[in-house]
Amino acid sequence: MDKIRVEQPSDGVHLVTLTDPERRNAMGAEMGAQLREFAAGVAADDSARAVVITGEGKAFCAGADLPALFGDPDRHVTDQHALLAEYYQAFLDIHRLAVPTIAAVNGPAVGAGLNLAMACDIRVAGPKAAFAATFAKIGLHPGGGCTHFLVKAIGASRALRTLLLGDAIDAERAVSWGLADGPTDDPVAEAKELAESFAAVDSPLSQHIKKSVRLAAATGDLDATLEYETWAQAASASSDTLQAWVDKFR
Repeated sequence: MDKIRVEQPSDGVHLVTLTDPERRNAMGAEMGAQLREFAAGVAADDSARAVVITGEGKAFCAGADLPALFGDPDRHVTDQHALLAEYYQAFLDIHRLAVPTIAAVNGPAVGAGLNLAMACDIRVAGPKAAFAATFAKIGLHPGGGCTHFLVKAIGASRALRTLLLGDAIDAERAVSWGLADGPTDDPVAEAKELAESFAAVDSPLSQHIKKSVRLAAATGDLDATLEYETWAQAASASSDTLQAWVDKFR
């Protein structure tokens, strides 16, 4: 892999760095394919506990390879649709991972880069972080789930304003709006520390909690969330950790 670097700084923690700093880590087909390969490997790895994603250099990810995706104005809309749907899978595969995912946003996350950051469960912002939904500014409708992710994170009103104006949300505003944690001088170090703490949680328990949170956020349905929680809590009732606590109260 020459567009991403994968490391394991501690047990169960995978650190992924986008490694095309000369292009500000813009995501072309090759980088997307490598992210998908990484995600498939994590999904099949029972020892994986958490993932951190960041960018090399001054940017997190400057967005898509515009000429490759949109450089043919004569491409039929159905062919364009198929091309985009395939391209989106790079960050959607990250979004679908069962383990907790953290974006260490060291610099601008623009367009598709914003989607990659938003596809993660948690974003840790550095002082130079910016979350830029610039689609409308370049005459393009948002894609890749951007509308969904922003509405969930900052609400419909702020999302609509941000998308229509093509605004970049700086680190301070992102934190105040609940879009990211921080800002912190070293977002990668903080994200790795957080990932190590997540990795210490029993793996099935961690994954069930992530799914419960996703379900609650997606549906807002107490009954559906309660039903899932009840099964997940029942499944965790025989854990050695819980039984050790039970013994303390006997």
